[in-house]
Amino acid sequence: MFQATAYGDETATRMLGAYFLENEETGALSSAANELPDGSWNVELLFDEEPNAAMLAGVAETVLGHPIDFEVAPLPDLDWVAKSLEGLAPVHAGRFVVHGSHDREHVPANAIGLEIEAAQAFGTGHHATTWGCLLMIDRLFRRRTPVSMLDLGCGTGVLAIGAAKLMRRPVLATDIDPLAVRITRENAQANGVGAFVEAVTATGFGHPRFAERMPFDFVVANILARPLMALAPVMARHLAVGADVVLSGLRVEDVARVRAAYVGQGLAYVSRLERDGWATLHLRCG
Repeated sequence: MFQATAYGDETATRMLGAYFLENEETGALSSAANELPDGSWNVELLFDEEPNAAMLAGVAETVLGHPIDFEVAPLPDLDWVAKSLEGLAPVHAGRFVVHGSHDREHVPANAIGLEIEAAQAFGTGHHATTWGCLLMIDRLFRRRTPVSMLDLGCGTGVLAIGAAKLMRRPVLATDIDPLAVRITRENAQANGVGAFVEAVTATGFGHPRFAERMPFDFVVANILARPLMALAPVMARHLAVGADVVLSGLRVEDVARVRAAYVGQGLAYVSRLERDGWATLHLRCG
């Protein structure tokens, strides 16, 4: 196991931490931006294999517009992914509290606990996009309970699990990564909603289960701007009239393009949430 560390201001380190967490092709198992005792900031990344420092600097230049030097060092043989999450406080998003098993006893009695352990999939609740999607789900489910829901790009399954705990109805959860699908199934069972969450490996809307479960009256997709834009026409064909659509994985600067792609398919823009430079959109069909 190796740790890569770089130093910068708060904005730069948070942006790098979010990028490495969101983009699994970088190979990072976890990332965290940290404020140090002297007020400075760093970002720490964990890797299974030794990363190339020049590659990391190149990624930083792509994200920030200028390179940052990374220090790479080996770590003792411990479960560093799990250990890194031990220091993370539970995340509150509306009625939801996302936590690890080490914080199980700290979930308030009136909250909906979502226990998500360290895993090789995106979605522990600490990223701004996961928080935004959970908060949108909480708010919209207060207005009505969906009949047929889709979580597109489910990662750890945290969004599908949260929805299933609220609605007690079936949720279709899909991801292009078979490992994420397996983790979603395991997390759904561990959270007591295995009977409600159906997880399948699928690219786009190509799996037969989409045709069998459509039309969807609630869709959440926490992926990235470019694939969201590409999926707009086919997603629109799978929606019920009046369906709520929650989109995230977007930088604030991506919002206008993604919004236009879905408005062009007949959806109406309703609202958005922003946090740490990331945005979550709510649109409605018909």
